[in-house]
Amino acid sequence: QFATRVVSCRAAELRPEGGGEPVRGFQVVLEDTILFPEGGGQPDDRGLIGDVPVLRVTRRGPEAVHFVQAALEPGAEVLLSLDWERRFDHMQQHSGQHLITAVVEQMFGFKTVSWELGRQRSVIELDTPSMTAEQIEALERSVNEKIRERVPVMVRELAADDPEIETVRSRGLPDDHVGPVRVVDIEGIDSNMCCGTHVSNLSDLQVIKLLGTEKGKKNKTSLVFLAGNRVLKSIEQSYNTEKALTSLLKNGPGEHVEAVKRLQSSVKLLQKNNLNLLRDIAVLIARDFKSKPVQSELFVLHRKEGDSEFMNIIANEIGTEETLLFLTVGDEKEAGLFLLAGPVEAVENLSPRVAELLGGKGAGKRGRFQGKATKMSRRGEVQALLQEFISHRSPEA
Repeated sequence: QFATRVVSCRAAELRPEGGGEPVRGFQVVLEDTILFPEGGGQPDDRGLIGDVPVLRVTRRGPEAVHFVQAALEPGAEVLLSLDWERRFDHMQQHSGQHLITAVVEQMFGFKTVSWELGRQRSVIELDTPSMTAEQIEALERSVNEKIRERVPVMVRELAADDPEIETVRSRGLPDDHVGPVRVVDIEGIDSNMCCGTHVSNLSDLQVIKLLGTEKGKKNKTSLVFLAGNRVLKSIEQSYNTEKALTSLLKNGPGEHVEAVKRLQSSVKLLQKNNLNLLRDIAVLIARDFKSKPVQSELFVLHRKEGDSEFMNIIANEIGTEETLLFLTVGDEKEAGLFLLAGPVEAVENLSPRVAELLGGKGAGKRGRFQGKATKMSRRGEVQALLQEFISHRSPEA
């Protein structure tokens, strides 16, 4: 916690990180703050001003701007509280990144291009087209040795014109930077220009787990890692998943993979048999219709189980030169697939209205129009529309 004073408060809007409508509130500047504004690859802190939640902290020049949803009186004394769990997590990931960046360059000469502290995992973009499994294993072993050695992490400030700045790892200062330069040192390992929050000793990282690499931008590799409490949470999550699988598969963790492979093979065989049965059913439905002494000009069918191929087989078997077909598959009251088939001119005239009634989209050619429907419950209205169309075109009418 930290006692400070409100300098200014002005109305503003905040666009949520996940998208959506802007949130109305206020931008508050304090005399000083313990909440870190986003920057340097690190997300911002959260906390409270009094009992008012801080939803975002950003940097505006030398000022930290706190977004809140309640107005605060300029000049008022306030107590600032920090969300320590979030802060400590960011400290672990950021110091972990500094350590990995330094060691991977020392060991293999791979420089860090950028990094991202994500909500669940962090990623370091390395200037190399690839990393071998052996390199990843050696790197993980080395960084965890440094953690066990309890190496101190220190922060110092240098004047902007200090020649020592030239020896410090840096990706450059912001264009609007003024005043001294902040440097984070991992004793004997790294010296890095940085504005972020860090642990005071590598032992605070507990452990680092390298999850592997992903293909990055051109000739770059993304190294994915977890540090500290995130490793523990990941293990807990994996263990809970393992317990659930043990209960479902009725065997031990060492047999899970083989059990799932057997299930996949069984599912593929069942799907193949199911498709063959659906095709047979489609042919029988069509033949039953064609066997009737007098064939209707309109054929309507709905089946919960089925797919586009099922509907097209029926259309092929019945023939669409004389008969208008309206076929649907899926949940009767929700979403599904539809096929309108018949004489070319009739389908072209009717398809826009059919798609509109079903709340769907589709495409077609040569007397067939098919697509997805979101309002399958309106099938009856479509059938009435088609029946009316046929009655108006018949010679008797």
